[in-house]
Amino acid sequence: MFTGLSAFPLTPLVKGEIDEQRFAALIESLAASGVNSIGALGSTGSYAYLTRKQRLAATTLAVRAAGEIPVMTSIGSVNADEVMRLAEDAQQAGVRGLLMAPLSYQPLTADEVFRLYERVTNELSVPLCIYDNPATSGFEFTDELLVALSHLHHIGSVKLGVFPADPVEAAARVARLKSTLAEGVTVGISGDGQAAAGLVAGCDVWYSVLAGLFPQVCLRLTQAAVRGDAEETGRLNRGLEPLWVYFRRHGSLRVIATVAELMGSVTAPCLPFPLQTLTGDARDALRTTLEQLPLNRV
Repeated sequence: MFTGLSAFPLTPLVKGEIDEQRFAALIESLAASGVNSIGALGSTGSYAYLTRKQRLAATTLAVRAAGEIPVMTSIGSVNADEVMRLAEDAQQAGVRGLLMAPLSYQPLTADEVFRLYERVTNELSVPLCIYDNPATSGFEFTDELLVALSHLHHIGSVKLGVFPADPVEAAARVARLKSTLAEGVTVGISGDGQAAAGLVAGCDVWYSVLAGLFPQVCLRLTQAAVRGDAEETGRLNRGLEPLWVYFRRHGSLRVIATVAELMGSVTAPCLPFPLQTLTGDARDALRTTLEQLPLNRV
């Protein structure tokens, strides 16, 4: 399941509770679009802000709504015992994969992160994707640690959040990882603005925020990159650059949530308090930008 396009939808909230009807509608539309997998309760899905009960409810609903499309869900928590409980809940709900970033209030060492993944993977029955997201977790993986972790039981993919801007360096890093990671472990790219570069450099999967609302254009970009059509990949990516500017300026979660509100896909406000979507001039400018972009609504 860790190849192609993995779409990460929002978990729309109403007064702190999951809007189950709209959440199910998002998942059903993604499944109908033909994405390769659905990352329910990723960072875009606000997993870290939800209770265990809410996370189980959302995961169960996502698996049911996705049909044959495989679903993975995040099990990250600052409490290791809670991580184990979340993993068990998710597996009981029927997920086909799990995603975990090493969350902690105190900065973690590489040895502590290794031990965390070792403990978790020893108890799993489905594959786990390692989530390298230093912007939110505060921990940045070295390639050496990623390689060591890849040899643990049930590691299925590595989701890269930090990626070289230079194309030669990017291709070299992906090639190096692919030659040293355990057999069968895929290399994925996140951070939508660098996704095209990651796919062209040889990444196996795009873990995409934008695909959670606009899977069609993301599928076209992914498929162009996979078949080696660098010209088409670049053309599609350039068309999305105005949106990547907003992602870089405001963060992808706030931007995609604002887009969903503007489209009427969710009820405003949809983010967990105290997070807020864009307001004022920034919201108006984003609305104008959306009207000019080559996007197809879910």
